[in-house]
Amino acid sequence: MVELDEDNTAWRRAMRREMVARRAALSDAEHARLSSAIVGHLLAALPCPKIVAFCWPIKHEPDVRSAIPQWAAQGALAALPVVVEEEQPLAFRHWARDTPLAPDRYGIPTPTAGEWMMPDMILLPLNGFDGEGYRLGYGGGYFDRTLAALCPRPLAVGVGFEVNRLPSIRPESHDQRLDWLVTEAGAFRLPAA
Repeated sequence: MVELDEDNTAWRRAMRREMVARRAALSDAEHARLSSAIVGHLLAALPCPKIVAFCWPIKHEPDVRSAIPQWAAQGALAALPVVVEEEQPLAFRHWARDTPLAPDRYGIPTPTAGEWMMPDMILLPLNGFDGEGYRLGYGGGYFDRTLAALCPRPLAVGVGFEVNRLPSIRPESHDQRLDWLVTEAGAFRLPAA
């Protein structure tokens, strides 16, 4: 683990911008093709969850929403993350096709009402990631705080494009390791830390 320092903070800030730019460079057709491959790997490799939390795609992240109705057909429920308070763990609200959504303070579509739920699987978008199972998000720390706080901890499944793979994200002490990485190249279960 890298200790928190100004050089690492600046490097991670620059990498966040670069990772978004790499995804933005994908054509719509390529984005759709890669997202579809990721969904196929998710459905083939992972067991059907009881409650799956997923993220509404932003900034050209993989769109894995088509996995949700397939799991729902097997009895799974779906939830979306909600920022309830700054610098606190996320909460999760039930989501269905007819759930009203409104942009939250970050512009992410979020349920405005509904039952609070505890997922047993979370699909986390990978802004950047490395082969050790560490994820570079957008810098708010919400998912790291959430994974550290939830007990029992849900299965943490990172979903991203290979174009966002890095040799290392230079993990810091607060970074939470993922259980799975799923990209267009396949689904990879990570060994326990």
